[in-house]
Amino acid sequence: MELNVRRWRTAIVGAMSAAATAAIIICKPRDPTFHLISVNLTSFKLNFPLLDAELTLNVHVINPNIVPVYYSATTMSIFYQDSLLGTAKIEAGSQAAKSCQVLHLPARLDSLELAHHAASFLADVARREMVLDASVDLAGEAKVLWWSHRFNIHAESHVVVDPVFLDVIDQENNSALELFIV
Repeated sequence: MELNVRRWRTAIVGAMSAAATAAIIICKPRDPTFHLISVNLTSFKLNFPLLDAELTLNVHVINPNIVPVYYSATTMSIFYQDSLLGTAKIEAGSQAAKSCQVLHLPARLDSLELAHHAASFLADVARREMVLDASVDLAGEAKVLWWSHRFNIHAESHVVVDPVFLDVIDQENNSALELFIV
């Protein structure tokens, strides 16, 4: 009789261990993915003697996790030749579990900073390829049942655009998720 009880206990512990391992593998937090779909010019503003450009960045974001996420407002930095060229605003929001959505990020480019790189910019216009880098740190929380877990995402992009028609030619995007279990 005692041998059967030990066998059942061993079987139950084994089954619970297998279920816990499967839950950890399935629930393991995954980095979000994002892809710049398009850039739209929305306006020019005279900042004598230069013009400041306002753009909308259309970014496709995928949340591969099995829980929804809620994130706070932040600002993305846009760089040209290692100089801060402009910023894009990310409003606070949320994204459902295992979903994708398109974010429309208003951006503003500083033409004075671009003027400091005028020779390089004109060369980029002539060859119709301009390399931009962007980075952003996004803070938020993911809710699992009644527990909220804070997280940070650091994302970096290396994007090649046509400076004449603002077409996205090529891009490389990386993100890293840091989850706080507190």
